[in-house]
Amino acid sequence: MKYGLLDLVGNVGVVVLMMAYLMLQLNKLRSDGLAYSLLNAIGASLIIVSLVVDFNLSALLMEVFWVLISFVGIYRYFRLRAQTLDG
Repeated sequence: MKYGLLDLVGNVGVVVLMMAYLMLQLNKLRSDGLAYSLLNAIGASLIIVSLVVDFNLSALLMEVFWVLISFVGIYRYFRLRAQTLDG
């Protein structure tokens, strides 16, 4: 097996996801905070990029949904922030 640049990108994505989850469990991040959702979206996106080299439909579906759900968290963060500033 050859280890290429996109493999590295995918592994960085895994590390980002695992660090976000660890920081959540250690109460260093809040699940409703922007950083947690951003880290999840970034990590999953990096894994998606790595799947270009070694495609796996199941992994792709999981990561696409991970990104979409992270976008929900990002949207909710900014919506709540806007409501707080308005009222």
